[in-house]
Amino acid sequence: MTGGGICVLAGAHDALSARLVEESGFDGVWASSFGISLTSRCVPDVDLVTMTETLDVVRAMVAAVQVPVVADCNAGFGNAINVMHMIRDFERAGVAGVCIEDNAYPKCCSLYDRDRRELASREEMAGKIRAAVSARVDPELVIIARVESLIAGRGVASALRRAGAYADAGADAVVVHAKSFEPLEQFLAAWDGRCPLVAIPTLYNHVSLADLERHGYRVAIFPNQAVRAAVKAMRLTLKTLRETGVGRSVDHLTAPLSEINELVGLSGVEAAEAAFLPPVEPGTLEEEKAREDLCPTYP
Repeated sequence: MTGGGICVLAGAHDALSARLVEESGFDGVWASSFGISLTSRCVPDVDLVTMTETLDVVRAMVAAVQVPVVADCNAGFGNAINVMHMIRDFERAGVAGVCIEDNAYPKCCSLYDRDRRELASREEMAGKIRAAVSARVDPELVIIARVESLIAGRGVASALRRAGAYADAGADAVVVHAKSFEPLEQFLAAWDGRCPLVAIPTLYNHVSLADLERHGYRVAIFPNQAVRAAVKAMRLTLKTLRETGVGRSVDHLTAPLSEINELVGLSGVEAAEAAFLPPVEPGTLEEEKAREDLCPTYP
């Protein structure tokens, strides 16, 4: 967030997608609650996946990549006390940052078009941020506060009050989520810059990174495009397989095994086998086959 240009993260839902995010040159990984809910349990993003389940996935992401991982921690999995527990566990897992939103717990995903949408009070959310700051051991752990006022239809003034309160509570950065960019322009015109801003341009996806940077954003997150692309690709592949019944009919839709082997680092395992495992003695396989031939055959 203090570098020369805008920092760009992409969403991942498991270790494989995290590694693909890294391979594609993004600055970091966004461990997406939307993606984890979809892929780990195939359930809506409404806090049906527990903190422990989320943490298991995030821990695997951290182990799979060298770039920073920022965990989408919904509404903190409870109240301020739960947030303190969450911070300690996610920090031990090796994340570079966490994001906590001011949706009421259990949260409702901001991308869902629903009339029923409740927010935690400004005071309750500020308490969660203070609790998060007090619980972290590493001062470099980034705590991002997410403001849902515009999603909930409460207006720009509410978003400004909440963003200011969360920054004053110790948030290192603030996301103001929105369904379009117009109210964000009003927010930006009035924002006093007391902490960096993060953009999640899912619902205003016509706005470029260059435009976001020009408006003062320090971080941008593409949170769920990869998992949505995976759904579309898997559907097409499976549909083609079912219709043709021929494996090679989807060769043009699938990564070759050589690419998969490279992605998972198979050559490193083979090198370790050659270095540390005893060699296979000549004739061992033939002797084993001979022993099998002597065994009785059972119906």
